[in-house]
Amino acid sequence: MENYVIGALCGVFGIAIGFVVDRLAKGGAYKTRDQILAHAEREADALRKEKEIELKEQMLKQREKLESKLNETRDALRDRERETDKREAQIKELTNDFRKKEQMLQGTQQKLADRAKALEARQKELDRLLKEEQEQLYKISELDKPAAKDLLLKRLETELSDEVGALIMKHESEVKTECDKQAREIIGMAVQRYASAHTSEIAVSTVDIPSDDMKGRIIGREGRNIRAFEKETGVDVIVDDTPGVVIISAFDSVRREIGKLSLTKLIQDGRIHPTRIEEIVAETTKEMDEHIRKLGIEASEEAGIRGLHEKTIHLMGRLHFRVSYSQNVRQHSIEVAHLTGMLAEQLGLDATLARRCGFLHDIGKAADHEMEGGHPAVGAELLKRYGECEEVVHAAAGHHDDIRPEHIYTVLVAAADAISAARPGARRETLEKYVRRLEELEALACGFPGVQQAFAVQAGREVRIIVDANQVNDRQSKKLTRDIARAIEQSLTYPGEIKVTVLRETRTIEYAK
Repeated sequence: MENYVIGALCGVFGIAIGFVVDRLAKGGAYKTRDQILAHAEREADALRKEKEIELKEQMLKQREKLESKLNETRDALRDRERETDKREAQIKELTNDFRKKEQMLQGTQQKLADRAKALEARQKELDRLLKEEQEQLYKISELDKPAAKDLLLKRLETELSDEVGALIMKHESEVKTECDKQAREIIGMAVQRYASAHTSEIAVSTVDIPSDDMKGRIIGREGRNIRAFEKETGVDVIVDDTPGVVIISAFDSVRREIGKLSLTKLIQDGRIHPTRIEEIVAETTKEMDEHIRKLGIEASEEAGIRGLHEKTIHLMGRLHFRVSYSQNVRQHSIEVAHLTGMLAEQLGLDATLARRCGFLHDIGKAADHEMEGGHPAVGAELLKRYGECEEVVHAAAGHHDDIRPEHIYTVLVAAADAISAARPGARRETLEKYVRRLEELEALACGFPGVQQAFAVQAGREVRIIVDANQVNDRQSKKLTRDIARAIEQSLTYPGEIKVTVLRETRTIEYAK
């Protein structure tokens, strides 16, 4: 029995030991599996994060490409919009010019028709009066026609012997008036025939930058980039607090344009350092020389000028970057060439030579900052150096009355130059301001006693005043002219000078009863 119990206990103890060993073995396996799963999960998380980072980088790159294409598309649309606005403005201006010319032509035709009718009626009335006078003389004197004619001429000679001087002065005045009238008609015809679109231009010397961080790159470490740029281009670069803009300043307009183009290229390139600056400036300078030559050739072809010296062509191209009261000097020269040629045609002169004189009259403005003297003297010196004829040289030297005109072409160039510069819209002055200045000038003149009417002509460069002959005599008219000129100097602001002309007319009327 005891043996049986001992055997049973041993069996139970063995079973218990086997169970414990089996449980211990199974627990170790479970522990290894959990470690493997945890390690796999960690690796999966790391791989997932890596893939997410790569995907984000690809998305950022794709986004940058799309933004770049979008910016290019926006820039192209903006350029096209600016070009469209510019063309619309030109079309509107041309339409207005055509309307004005049509109105002027209709007015001129109406005036000519009225004048022809008035002359015809006056001639008929004169013939009738002469016939009636002859018949009355025949009845009174009972003389034949030859005897009555001799008697009438002797009586007229006796009565008019004291009026010979007055008649001579009267005819001289009529001849002068007729000459002035014909001159105005010739100039008016030339102005009507020539059509030119004017746009007031302003020299822009600003460069747009993508962000304000670019200002620091333009300046460089301790200012080495900006100093190198100013040294190579000869311009001043102004970097201030104005957002998105860098200002280029220089007295020479060509240098300023080179500086502007070079800085724009550097900003687009992104590599801004002294060596790159030197390369870009040299490249831009070469391109600018070729562009200037192309502009000179285009201007000469538009004006119909042939056989110009290479240096002359280059100087005319430089005038594209020169403005006078915001009027482009190159375009002004082309217009003066056409107007001078048309005036010469009206007078039976050489139109080709006249156009050449008008085209080259302001060439001195391309080099007046490099040579001493005003642009007429500088231009005459340059034209003489490059083999132009005497008429062309004299027109450049005398178109501002600096010397006494010796050739008719100099007078024509001066007239065409005044026409081009004096018309409303040719220079930087709004229409409202232009009209207000003329009204102020006329109102000031009408404020003096004895003045009946005042007219501002020649774009405000001359005021013509009609006075009452019963209130103002000849001596008083001279004093009135001086007083009005002094009042204009003290009260008004105007460019150049204003000519004051006082007109006094005496009329004597007698009735035959």
